[in-house]
Amino acid sequence: MPQHDDRTAARDELVYLDHAATTPMRREAIDAMLPYLDQQYANPSGSHRFARQARQALDEAREVIAEVLGCPAGEVVITGGGTEADNTAIFGATQRLGGVPVCSAAEHHAVLHAVEQMHGRVVRTDHAGRIDIGHLDETLLGAEAVDGGVSVVSAMAVNNEVGSITDLAAVATVVRDRSPRALFHTDAVQAANWLDLRTITPLVDLLSLSAHKFGGPKGVGVLRIRTGVTVQPLVIGGGQERERRSGTQNVAGAVAMAEALRLADLERTGEAVRLAAMRDRLVDRLLAELPDVRETIDRADKVAGSAHVCIRGIENEALLFLLDEAGICASAASACAAGAMEPSHVLAAMGLDTSWSIGALRLTLGRTTTVADVDRGAEAVVAAVRRIRERMHA
Repeated sequence: MPQHDDRTAARDELVYLDHAATTPMRREAIDAMLPYLDQQYANPSGSHRFARQARQALDEAREVIAEVLGCPAGEVVITGGGTEADNTAIFGATQRLGGVPVCSAAEHHAVLHAVEQMHGRVVRTDHAGRIDIGHLDETLLGAEAVDGGVSVVSAMAVNNEVGSITDLAAVATVVRDRSPRALFHTDAVQAANWLDLRTITPLVDLLSLSAHKFGGPKGVGVLRIRTGVTVQPLVIGGGQERERRSGTQNVAGAVAMAEALRLADLERTGEAVRLAAMRDRLVDRLLAELPDVRETIDRADKVAGSAHVCIRGIENEALLFLLDEAGICASAASACAAGAMEPSHVLAAMGLDTSWSIGALRLTLGRTTTVADVDRGAEAVVAAVRRIRERMHA
């Protein structure tokens, strides 16, 4: 029987409201991957029967992922995560096609920094952090005339900070009309728990996923590349993944990712209803008990698990410190930028005044979230904000 030491007890007392940063692995995904860590550990590129068993497991995982995406299995490329998938889409398309990449100012840095490094163009967003369709139209016209054309346009399906949902069909219409030669990519890393990916896949040429955002392991992801599309590989040297991503595949990770994605797909509708009710309970309490708090965007514009608020006059660094002391796991912005403690580039793109954006708080719910979690989270936020304000006015 495992020891229940102080560290275990402390972990049991935590309230985890940071599911957009990463999700706890599903037990089913762990069980699915274990045999490929200690029993069927062969290299899937080998020729012997042991290797063929690993390759079969990889192929079966690919088929499961393809079914959830609504695409042929041959379009599914296993990557080392969402960042690699995003980088491959931007760098690979631009290096292969020429021209410049284009994205919104609120993209994850895995896309935004890649576009900037390739001297691409960045499009304004609307009040909810979604790509501005009118400015996109103007930007594509300019890039086609001045920059030698557009290589790829990237618009995220769900924003990783504020949870807003992009109308990808509207974006696709503009891209196909203004830059028919360009590839259309979506960072769907935050979408798998909330949106039916089968409705997204037909709209785009390239789509990125990351397993740890939907109950799979860290360090494995997907880049779906539509049949007929070719991008320059980011990783070369072995020819795996039909020469689109070299390196020995993470069979255990791919198997676990497929199982987690399958279950997320099955549970999506029910979980969205359950978590939307809890999200509303959490945010409504904060709005009722604290002055100078605003919900960053309308609930109708975002996914069910996103409870993003801004608290005027509060620095989120102090707030997160007190929440951590209270056992509440939360964040201010993307987990990738959490150490910087600077105003969010997403909120800046949305035009939010810094008096609000410095008090941004991202509370995100997921499969393991309970009503007790959101009640304790709300109580802790209210107490922490009151404590900070009392000190400010002392």
